[in-house]
Amino acid sequence: MSVLVAFSVTPIGTGEDVGELVSEAVRVVRASGLPNRTDAMFTTVEGANWEEVMDVVRDAVAAVEARCGRVSLVLKADIRRGRDGGLDTKVATVENYLA
Repeated sequence: MSVLVAFSVTPIGTGEDVGELVSEAVRVVRASGLPNRTDAMFTTVEGANWEEVMDVVRDAVAAVEARCGRVSLVLKADIRRGRDGGLDTKVATVENYLA
């Protein structure tokens, strides 16, 4: 099974510049050892099961929450049996069509 979760953690009440606090969440994701990718809007992490990925999301939120009193979380998940490597293969499929 492959579980892809794209999520965004936003500290609330800390002003307009949130990059420093958001980097705490990304640091947790990268330290997890799971395949991941961060872009301007979301961080996507891939794991073998729901629990593995959600543990990372929970810890990433906690890292931001430790530095501010309120956190917003947006999450989108793709749960698929019999497939792994979706973090790269889904993008490769679109790039093939564009080529």
